[in-house]
Amino acid sequence: MSDTNSYTPPKVWTWQTESGGRFASINRPIAGPTHDKDLPVGEHPFQLYSMGTPNGVKVTVMFEELLAAGHDAEYDAWLIRITEGDQFSSSFVEINPNSKIPALVDRTGAEPLRVFESGSILLHLAEKFGAFLPASGPARTEVLNWLFWQMGSAPYLGGGFGHFYQYAPEKWQYPIDRFTMETKRQLDVLDRQLAERPFIAGDDYSIADMAIWPWYGNLVLGRQYGDAATFLEADSYENVMAWAKRLDARPAVQRGRMVNRTSGAPHEQLLERHAASDFDTRTQDKIGTPD
Repeated sequence: MSDTNSYTPPKVWTWQTESGGRFASINRPIAGPTHDKDLPVGEHPFQLYSMGTPNGVKVTVMFEELLAAGHDAEYDAWLIRITEGDQFSSSFVEINPNSKIPALVDRTGAEPLRVFESGSILLHLAEKFGAFLPASGPARTEVLNWLFWQMGSAPYLGGGFGHFYQYAPEKWQYPIDRFTMETKRQLDVLDRQLAERPFIAGDDYSIADMAIWPWYGNLVLGRQYGDAATFLEADSYENVMAWAKRLDARPAVQRGRMVNRTSGAPHEQLLERHAASDFDTRTQDKIGTPD
């Protein structure tokens, strides 16, 4: 162990805002809105409020795949800047009381329907359009097995490994070792699952792939947490790598990854998406304005 400082928890924990590191401005121990603000509403039946994090990418990939498959799934994607606290506005909290992106309003029915949690949004859209999820039977259960695996596993990757390896104000060996071990175990789970099948849940592309790829696919492709792919020996997970590259080549995945993205090359950033033509006319390099 290389940790030199020990910490004795107090009898009662108190919130120290200065101890939050990079995310001190947005993390807090209470829920509810911090300010009043109305969210914009576009012309399409689906209103998505999100940001191009892995959880946000799940849903924009789903929408783009639905459109590519010929479904009437046009949507408006509004940027929620979580680093600026947009998720704590009164209108956003009405959609998602947990103040996390993504959040969706489905206006196709008699009354607007709020849908929050990325897995719930994927399931809602899959059932609504009858796409990327078998209607019944063992195949459906297998897709849901892996969808919920991702929802339960990713916090160890993002909030655990990613936080302590990349974002924590100090590097501590114990949490890095602990969450590296778990992340590598999860990658091994996926690698074994993909050894004899092209997609996570079997022969067909599904919402399980859309849920897992933004986290684990982008991780092994070297797009998350600095040099984490090298640190984790991502190349050794050959089946995961092949799957990640296969999905990365899908045009709908490429478009979905661009929506609400605020980092990376300007031609890969489409801050808001309101029409298919926006990919050709409204990326950051084309509008000529900085983020």
